[in-house]
Amino acid sequence: MSEPRLSPRFEIGALIRRAEVGGGFAAVLHRGDDQAGTLLLLTTQRGGNPRLWERMPGLDDTRRWTELTIQGLESNDDFSQYLARRHAQDPDLWVIELDVADPERFIAESGTAV
Repeated sequence: MSEPRLSPRFEIGALIRRAEVGGGFAAVLHRGDDQAGTLLLLTTQRGGNPRLWERMPGLDDTRRWTELTIQGLESNDDFSQYLARRHAQDPDLWVIELDVADPERFIAESGTAV
């Protein structure tokens, strides 16, 4: 049995609040469907070291954040093209940027639910 899912809008609000409470910055780069959208997180640390994350289903029916390996993520044009392709595949897609002090820890603390 799969775990219940929070609505993307609710989860995004919680992610943004957590980033801001920790002294970070958060912004919605692309807004998807409030109830059914997929979330992509772009994490940076002081504007550098960009990493892209998506929650993927696991074998145990949980959904954990997984880092996506994207060639050219350091290039804004390549990244924009990647997001355009993803949005064409999934018009409900949300893209959230989180600039936080320790992105790996932030993601790990997010676990399977916020």
